[in-house]
Amino acid sequence: MNITWFVLVAIIFVGYFFLEGFDYGVGMLLPFMGRSDRERRIVLTTIGPFWDGNEVWLIAAGGAIFAAFPQWYASMLSGFYLAIFLLLGGLILRGVAIEFRSRVEGLRWRRWWDAMFFIGSLLPPLIWGVALANLVKGIPINAQGNYVGTFLGLINPFAIVGGLTVVTVFVFHGASFLMLRTSGELYHRAKRAAFTMAPVVVGIFFVFIVMMYYETDVVRRLGLDPGPIPLLAWLSVIGTWAFVRRGHDKWAFISSGLAIMLGTVSMFLAMFPDVMISSLNSHWNLTIYNAASNPYSLQVMSIMAAVMLPIIVAYQAWSYWIFRRRLTDDTKLEY
Repeated sequence: MNITWFVLVAIIFVGYFFLEGFDYGVGMLLPFMGRSDRERRIVLTTIGPFWDGNEVWLIAAGGAIFAAFPQWYASMLSGFYLAIFLLLGGLILRGVAIEFRSRVEGLRWRRWWDAMFFIGSLLPPLIWGVALANLVKGIPINAQGNYVGTFLGLINPFAIVGGLTVVTVFVFHGASFLMLRTSGELYHRAKRAAFTMAPVVVGIFFVFIVMMYYETDVVRRLGLDPGPIPLLAWLSVIGTWAFVRRGHDKWAFISSGLAIMLGTVSMFLAMFPDVMISSLNSHWNLTIYNAASNPYSLQVMSIMAAVMLPIIVAYQAWSYWIFRRRLTDDTKLEY
């Protein structure tokens, strides 16, 4: 059951990063894609039916960790307290911005909230990248599982590259999503943005992979290392670049999503069977065994997950099917 729940948590994070990845990417592209208020409204409408539903995956991930691995949850929140505070602040700012921008007709008002939406879309992927890099590298936690470092201790070259990797990949993913959802001039801008970002993403992603093998002990330590999966994720980024160049919009989006999914899987495989690695003493690592709930709790939760997870997936699949069409100049705008 411990391995099962580790896999389930990984699957939930894969879904979260895949779906919220293009949400964040669109938000970061908003100031550059929309040159008029109407164009920005079109960009926001592309994610309008999805963004709040996509965040359900984050809630599910937090609930799964809290219930299945309470020690992991407690140590992670104590270690990344300020980072999580900034993450939640970004999410709140993002939600407020997209809802408030059309409350007033003034152009200055809308530009202000567009800027807030950009910041709220930038902070979460940056923080997630820094946090995941530190989880794989290891952070100073003691024998009781308490974080004994500082916030600045989390800022290191590997973590910075990790943050930049996630940000650029999400921007790339957002551009490929806009290629699917827009038409006319906005479509061509999205395609140019994706093509411009491609070499940047390929370069930063490759640097992060190299640093991952040299800055962490995922290859040397006992357990399951990610093997070639990070390289496959990198090749998916290159594949997205090729699909964008040839005008294969759907395959470009699938390929960028595959890069995110494989990258997320790599991070979880790099930790397994640990969930938090102590940089002070490997005997103090939190694992899927010493950080887990009791077997009965895991069994009850498994029944709930077997019922609820398919419902969530089915609902989101239905919503994406309903709102699958491209937006045109005649489309009724929501934001």
